[in-house]
Amino acid sequence: MMDASKYGVGYFRAPGVHNKWVEKDHIEKAPQWCSVDLRDGNQSLVIPMSLEQKLEFYKLLLKLGFKEIEVGFPAASETEYEFLRTLIENDMIPDDVTVQVLTQSREHIIRKTFEACKGAPNAVIHFYNSTSVAQREQVFKKSKEEIKQIAIDGAKLVKKLAAEYEGNFRFEYSPESFTGTEPEYALEVCNAVLDILEPSADNNVIINLPVTVAMSMPHVYASQVEYMCENLKYREHVTVSLHPHNDRGTGVADTELALLAGADRVEGTLFGNGERTGNVDIITLAMNMYSHGIDPMLDLSDMPIIVETYEKCTGMHVYERSPYAGALVFAAFSGSHQDAIAKGMNWRGEKHLHGWTVPYIPIDPTDISRTYDADVIRVNSQSGKGGIGYLLEQTYGYSLPPKMREHLSYLCKSISDHEHRELKVEDILTIFKETYLNRQAPISIKKMHFTQGAEGVELFITLARGEESQTLHTVGNGSLNAVSTALKTFTGKECKLRDYTEHSLEGEGSNSTAVAYISIEQEGKVYWGAGADTDIIRAGADALVSAYNSLLS
Repeated sequence: MMDASKYGVGYFRAPGVHNKWVEKDHIEKAPQWCSVDLRDGNQSLVIPMSLEQKLEFYKLLLKLGFKEIEVGFPAASETEYEFLRTLIENDMIPDDVTVQVLTQSREHIIRKTFEACKGAPNAVIHFYNSTSVAQREQVFKKSKEEIKQIAIDGAKLVKKLAAEYEGNFRFEYSPESFTGTEPEYALEVCNAVLDILEPSADNNVIINLPVTVAMSMPHVYASQVEYMCENLKYREHVTVSLHPHNDRGTGVADTELALLAGADRVEGTLFGNGERTGNVDIITLAMNMYSHGIDPMLDLSDMPIIVETYEKCTGMHVYERSPYAGALVFAAFSGSHQDAIAKGMNWRGEKHLHGWTVPYIPIDPTDISRTYDADVIRVNSQSGKGGIGYLLEQTYGYSLPPKMREHLSYLCKSISDHEHRELKVEDILTIFKETYLNRQAPISIKKMHFTQGAEGVELFITLARGEESQTLHTVGNGSLNAVSTALKTFTGKECKLRDYTEHSLEGEGSNSTAVAYISIEQEGKVYWGAGADTDIIRAGADALVSAYNSLLS
């Protein structure tokens, strides 16, 4: 039986009022990003990445523009150790990139970490110990003073070893389980560490405030972060970093509000891979900023390749509804949504707009290498005429009249419904061609010749139906009228010509293809046809024949 009364304890509000972040409506600039995919993300995989996979993932992170990358916990396993040594010994760390390593505040682990980092051009030594009430009481069974001393001893040792080992080192300290720690005590511990490390203009120190386990609502974390930012010593030389996990499904919200509260840096992973429910998703964070007109300082322009490499290296799957990157996040199956998107796209083109205002689509999918035909307008039994017509026009150039779009949409929806599948844009083209375009059965034109006579346009036309053929001579007030008269005579069907539209399909000038669309009516029923030819007169004739073939079929 569920019992909610046992929950709601374990986190602490910051003392006083710390809500300046409430007055801000958006993040003004990108934070310093640190990918922890190769450490936090890797350790959470069922099968951790091999050395080769880690190298491939590392190259992806460099390509995306990460300047800080946590590459592992080198004292934890031989693979972690060898990976870092490979990067250093093979000169694979660019001058503007800093690698980061994690170590507990324990002497033998710290020493092993420095051995792994020997010769690193730029490295952050990230040391931590847990400070939460639960960890102090249940795991370590130590007092506040004893826990603080662990942090102080760790700070003294990393400072000492950094002076002894070859390499260029910076320091990062995390009061692990910060969200379960009294803010006043977390501040006391962090300031004690800072007093040892002595931040300065030439010695920037990172204080990381991890949501090791999410316990509170995002606004509580934001107030905790603001409290720390306002009260840390040496603040002008301290980078306040965030490391949220996603236990409550609020990792992104926690991070965004904490950035508004004054944090400078974010540690996270691509697509939120990490322990339990995962780390904060850097892709979502960065793209959220992008959607507000802020350059995230990461190159996410080829999202399909990012997804492909991530899935290949980690064995994980990017969920179809994962923001920005999921296969279905831009997809519109609903007819009303498709119609709004199509009209929005047309409006944007007509007005020559630079700003993005298209309904239902938060960013232009093409910015991240997604396409309208494959990713936005998706066709199933719920789709509408607007989306189907838009796909056909944007992909293949066929601009159907509104009523013909409606006729085609019902046909496509029926096929999707009966076959229980989504229709691709090429399926729509096939349906369009087979149903309407240049249909040659049961009736076809064998020969056709026009002359201008005294009474109008004279037509000599040979029509065939199976083995039967007949040459007819008709006169009309135009070429299409003359063809219509011939068809009525040949079929014995009295039809009324209702709609006619035409446009150029591709290119300009005499070599372009003309497309004509025609509807005819008989006994209250409407039949559509389309014709395409380099000669507009022939295209119109073929469209009319196609409409008759729809009637006769």
